[in-house]
Amino acid sequence: MSEPRDTASRHAAPQTLAAARARRTPTWRAALPWLVLIAMLAVPPLVSSQSWLFAWLAQAAAMIVFALSYNLLLGGTGLLSLGHAAHAGLGALVAAYLFNAWRLPLPLVPLVGGVGGALSGLLAGYVSTRRAGTAFAMITLGIGELVAAAAWTLPDWFGGEAGVPIDRASGLALGTWTFGPAREAYLLIALWCLLACAAMFALSRTPFMRVANAVRDNPVRAAAIGCEPRRIRYASVVFAAFFAGIAGTLGLINVELVSTESVGMLRSGAVLIATVIGGTGAFFGPVAGAVVLTFFSVAVASVTRAWLFYLGLLFIVIVVGSPDGIAGFAQRQAARLAQHGWRVCTKSWLCGVSAALAWTGAVVLAVQWAYARQFGTDDGTGLPFSGFLLAGATSSGEWIAAAVVLLAGAGWIASRGARRAWPRDVQAANAREAGSIR
Repeated sequence: MSEPRDTASRHAAPQTLAAARARRTPTWRAALPWLVLIAMLAVPPLVSSQSWLFAWLAQAAAMIVFALSYNLLLGGTGLLSLGHAAHAGLGALVAAYLFNAWRLPLPLVPLVGGVGGALSGLLAGYVSTRRAGTAFAMITLGIGELVAAAAWTLPDWFGGEAGVPIDRASGLALGTWTFGPAREAYLLIALWCLLACAAMFALSRTPFMRVANAVRDNPVRAAAIGCEPRRIRYASVVFAAFFAGIAGTLGLINVELVSTESVGMLRSGAVLIATVIGGTGAFFGPVAGAVVLTFFSVAVASVTRAWLFYLGLLFIVIVVGSPDGIAGFAQRQAARLAQHGWRVCTKSWLCGVSAALAWTGAVVLAVQWAYARQFGTDDGTGLPFSGFLLAGATSSGEWIAAAVVLLAGAGWIASRGARRAWPRDVQAANAREAGSIR
């Protein structure tokens, strides 16, 4: 009789240890994204004083807040907005006018912009939240177009083509800080980015967002338990507009200008792309998407005019291959690593990375050669690669075509190797998981 008891005790000890590890693991996993975000915002300014680095990081910080505010609608409440940039632009416009009129302390200007964005959300949400789904998207599209048209037809309010400028150093100084230098302005933007992220993270853990998730998943059942879906959608729009106003004001502090492009459809489309690329199912998904979008719009755009083509191609690949975005893909890989170990995962990951690099090289070579043939190399279309410039010259066309074919073949072989590296049971589970996501 003692043997089964001893056996049970031996099995219970590892289970207790595993349970203790499971309780400890979420702590560092929850803190890791915050540490990465803080390091991304804090470390580069400590090792470099380049003004372009401050401008890029400030743009990324503003886009992070903007994407997280958008995910309060799309991921939190299931509302697809096509005019979210109107709240950011109007909030920044209100902040610019009040700053120029009253010379407010610059650290308070993002809060003023958030209030301005919330006021626009009160007006727009009263109309748009009467419907959900496709109707909500079309209403927000119409509202966004109205605001964009007003920005051009009312130049006395929106500044016309010149926009509404500010001088961030003209406000009340905070000690010796005038926020005129790029470093001081960036530190203020980074601090507000962290504060806004923390506020939205706290909001995502409130009972209100749990009810918003219920309205997203099944509004009929949510209404049956006593909540009113329209009020929940309305409050979500106001919250999202408030943080969008903060994001727009952070962009105002960075470039010292509110232009008509701040309320345009391109900006609304950009935040939608960033949120979907990062993933709407995880809080830090839009953060990753915002960083990727900023990288394309700054770094890739400085090299080639085909950056929009690459961004669109990446968007399609992620939507087809990983509908839950970068964050969902990372979570799945972490779960597979915990389940199958390094031996099973390493070979597949190496093959997958090799395939991604080969396919990327083939696409870049083909696209840059096509752009160079069409537009020439005098406008920066060519891409330095292996010591020569990819141009549209006939003499280099055959070599480029051969390189594209070789890279595509290497990518195909590496892709098959990545699939074969997984055991059959893992492949079947992956297929079922992908089918459930789609």
